[in-house]
Amino acid sequence: MAEEKENIQFQLTHALIEQVENLVEQQNNKELQKLLKEFHYADIAEILDELNLEDAMYVIKLLDSETTSDILMELDEDNREKVLKNLSAKEIAEEVEELDTDDAADIIAELPIERQQEVISNIEDIEHRAEIKELLAYDEDTAGGLMAKELVKVYDTWTVAGCLRRIRGQAEEVTRVHSVYVVDKQEKLVGRLSLKDLIVAKNDQKIADIYISNVDFVNVHDDAEEVVKIMQKYDLEAIPVVDDNHTLLGRITIDDIVDVMKEEAEEDYLLAAGITSDVEHDDSIWELTKARLPWLLIGMFGGIGAASIINGFSDAMLKYPALLMFIPLIQATAGNVGVQSSAIVVQGLANNSIDGKIFSRLLKEFALGLVNGIAIAAIVLLISHFIFQTSYLESITICVALITVIIMAALIGTFIPIFLDKKGVDAAVATGPFITTSNDIFGIFIYFLIAKLILGF
Repeated sequence: MAEEKENIQFQLTHALIEQVENLVEQQNNKELQKLLKEFHYADIAEILDELNLEDAMYVIKLLDSETTSDILMELDEDNREKVLKNLSAKEIAEEVEELDTDDAADIIAELPIERQQEVISNIEDIEHRAEIKELLAYDEDTAGGLMAKELVKVYDTWTVAGCLRRIRGQAEEVTRVHSVYVVDKQEKLVGRLSLKDLIVAKNDQKIADIYISNVDFVNVHDDAEEVVKIMQKYDLEAIPVVDDNHTLLGRITIDDIVDVMKEEAEEDYLLAAGITSDVEHDDSIWELTKARLPWLLIGMFGGIGAASIINGFSDAMLKYPALLMFIPLIQATAGNVGVQSSAIVVQGLANNSIDGKIFSRLLKEFALGLVNGIAIAAIVLLISHFIFQTSYLESITICVALITVIIMAALIGTFIPIFLDKKGVDAAVATGPFITTSNDIFGIFIYFLIAKLILGF
């Protein structure tokens, strides 16, 4: 019995990096090619990300364009930018000619405008060049910016025998055949073709008799996030793209959608953390400052607002010093509850599991806030009275305020993301510093308002 090949997970080690560096230094091309031949292009990209630019360029120019074109797509964006700067327009053109049109367009889009034109003019395949130029005309955050021109399509007037011959020819140009699309004489999408139905059909049957008319599609101008939702909902590996006249233009595959989802997740994470743009750890101090400072300023003004409220009740705190002692608890609890509530809503909006009915959602959060508030307040009541020796009236004041603040924070954390989503604003901006700061201010205000009502100062 033949031995099964062991599936060994690639591991990037210091020893491997040193081995590659030594082979580059020795210019031992034969051994270097032999070593890298064993790795997937994504693994080689991971290796190159750890090398200095000079060594990385040596490896890229050593390997064939079919391999290095895929490697370029996997490189860290900053490293890819440096590599592209060190390649001539003709060399870049040779790389993109090996890529599918969507990946080729992505690479070229990263170049300065003048260089883009130079690279495009060096692409020898006229059809490939025209398709790349077409894709570059679309906004990158639309279906047109995501789609590839490579696909397998057949006409409804073809016979099964003729269809099979033409599919073989088209499939050579397509990396993965997810679906076969059916168009009419005007190139309008009319359906999809099941390979099973195609195989069992008689040779003289028309495609019009066997294709499936029910086919999901997106418009070329649809937002990328909308495409993600559709492909997630219907569990699609690929989806065709049409224009306003329903003409078939291209297709979007699952790998492109995964990239969009990753970018959206990273963007939402940064927004939730109070960072307004896409930054990396090695960006300049100026870039990092621009990304962080706006939210820090919001927090600063929020803190000033809370301090003003506290200052307005300074006389009450002299009479009831226990109130001052529990201010951090009120602020921290309000902020945490608000972030929890908003995070759940933002997640639900992202995966389309929240239908947007604000009232029912707020009612549920009110009940949840009430239960959580009572549970926390009961613990605080015992701690405040028996450990901090506050009076019963002061302890009750703190607990009532705490319950009220928790309910308020839960409602704010729920309402704001849903409201922003209805207004077409990314709900992720509601999380993090925004929710925390607003709940700090409202929390302190409610705290002292309830204290004034109960204690009568």
